[in-house]
Order: sequence, then C-alpha cells, then structure tokens
Amino acid sequence: MPHIPPRGVVAPNFTPFNDDLSIAQDLFIEHALALLDEGCAALAPFGTTGEALSVGVEERIAALAALIAAGADPAKLIPGTGLTSLADTAKLTRACLDMGCAGAMVLPPFYYKNVHDDGLFAWFARLIETVDHPGFALYLYHIPQVAGVGMPIPVVARLFAEFEEVVGIKDSSGNEANLEALLAIEGLVVYPAAETALPLALPRGAPGCITATANLNASAIGELISAYDRSPEEATALQPAVTAFRKAASAHSFIESLKRVKALSTGEPRWANVRPPLLPFDRDKGAALGRELGLLP
Repeated sequence: MPHIPPRGVVAPNFTPFNDDLSIAQDLFIEHALALLDEGCAALAPFGTTGEALSVGVEERIAALAALIAAGADPAKLIPGTGLTSLADTAKLTRACLDMGCAGAMVLPPFYYKNVHDDGLFAWFARLIETVDHPGFALYLYHIPQVAGVGMPIPVVARLFAEFEEVVGIKDSSGNEANLEALLAIEGLVVYPAAETALPLALPRGAPGCITATANLNASAIGELISAYDRSPEEATALQPAVTAFRKAASAHSFIESLKRVKALSTGEPRWANVRPPLLPFDRDKGAALGRELGLLP
C-alpha cells in the first residue's frame, strides 16, 4: 500500500527526565498522549527536540514500547532513529517498525564531515537493505546546522527515485531556497520544521510541519493547517498568532527554554530536567518566556 503521510502538525515530543536523569516514563506517556488529543496528526519521538542523541538505543525502544502499551497508535509515530553507526541505526529502525510505527526519521551519518554524495547515498542504500522491512517508510532528516552533515538535494532526489522506502524529508535547514527545491521534487513528502514556513509549503503540497513549538502550541498550529484545507484565506488570518508564538520561543534554545515553561505551567519540576551537555534553563527567564507565550499569568 502507498504510504499516506500524516496531514497536520507533527510534534517532535519532549523526552522528560527524572532527577536522576533516567527517562520519566510517566511524563513521556502523559505528554505524548495529550499532544495526540490536542490534535497532532502524529508524533516524531526522539528528534532533536526530544534530545535524541542523548538517549540510548535501548532507552528509545523501551520508551516507545511503553507509549504504545499505554494506548498510543503506533501508526501515528515516526521516531528518530539516525545514529552514526549503520548497525545501530538499522537495529533501532527495525525495532520501531516491528512495533508498528508509521516510519522512521533518519539523520545522515554525522561524524565524518565533507563526505562525498556517493558515500551518503551508499549509507542509506545499505540501511534500507539491512532493515529489510515491508512497509518501511523512511523520512530523511536535514538539519545541517546541528548535525554538521546535511542531505544535499541531488542525494535526496536520487534516493527518492531509486528506493520506494524513501518517502519524504524533514527540512530543518531554515533555508527557503532549500525548502523550495525539495518541494519541487514531485511526489516527495516535505515537512518544514517551522510553522512560519507553512504559507510557502502548504500551497506546494506539503502535508504540514514537524515543529518543536507543537509541544506547547499544538492546537493552534493544527487548527491553522485544518483551516487551510477549508480556506487558504482563513489560514492566513490565523498565521500571525502562530508566527508570533514561534518568534518568541525561538529567541532561546528550544529544548531547555520550552521544557522550563512546561515545568512552570504544569507545576511538575521534572520537566525542566535536561541531560548534559545541556543545562536547565533559568527559572526566572522561563517564567518571563511563559508569560510572553501566554502560558503563564
């Protein structure tokens, strides 16, 4: 069956930690289920916002299994599985697919820099061969400003043309020209990483966005996308408020600051915990940000 991408807002949901920095399964499950209830079309656990590269393979598998056992529909989960090791990426990806996840979002191997396009292509080709799973929907993940290695347009186009498993990409570059080039690849599913890109992306066929701010503003972003399907003019009227929320949030590092706001707005201090090398966001600054976002009095 052809892959049907989730239409709407997809949240790269937070990974909460206990005070001993183990994963707080109770908060992980509660938050993920709440996001789905608030209108998220899907979740992308263990993306950048979920501190993925600070979370081990077995930890990710255990957390996803617990979330599904708690009632989350695995068909609405597109976990991040990209690691530097091909073997670990394949193991984690296969485990997610075996649990019924809709697909996987995969970073390029990001340790060696300035690698040849053919090397990137060969890595993903071998990954697909190794995973060898029916219905594998692979979303590439382009975030070069963080990973140090991106997904060049020619590599994306070649992978999409040669492998039915490659269905789409999350573009976190923030580069409008790059987003337009990806949207020009006919049939490729493209999710921008910011709701501010929706006026460009939705008319060109994007099904929505995968955005960090959905952790705190899912309903408004989801409603904007739904409004577009009813009337582009209606969506245009909703865009300024969504853009303002994003602009305020992006004045700080998303992970630490938004987790602090989550802690203050829920009264659950564990939400402010992050794993080193990240450090918890200042409480007073978090309170000020929460007020600016309209989430705190």
